[in-house]
Amino acid sequence: MQIEVLKSKIHRVTVTEADINYIGSISLDRNLINAAKLVVGEKVHVLNLNNGERIETYIIEGKKNGEITVNGPASRKILKGDIIIIVSYCMISYEEAKNHKPTIIFPNEKTNIL
Repeated sequence: MQIEVLKSKIHRVTVTEADINYIGSISLDRNLINAAKLVVGEKVHVLNLNNGERIETYIIEGKKNGEITVNGPASRKILKGDIIIIVSYCMISYEEAKNHKPTIIFPNEKTNIL
């Protein structure tokens, strides 16, 4: 039996930009991607603490240190300055899940720097 469990979490970061004209996705600072053990193109859930919105999207690499840009239609639900949590999940066996330890990082909420 396979179950879905938390793989990675970036806890409480601030959206630095929201770009309606981009096709889609969320742009993240490479340092955050690496620290959270995420992969460019990986599906993530983005949870908005300001308004309760939850979206699914995928990661692209941002160009700036501390960057968190919400792109495309999601930029109508998650605005610049909003505080968000970014999570990803993985499928593993029930037995593996008993010992699984997710990667959770806590960057500075105002600067998004580790």
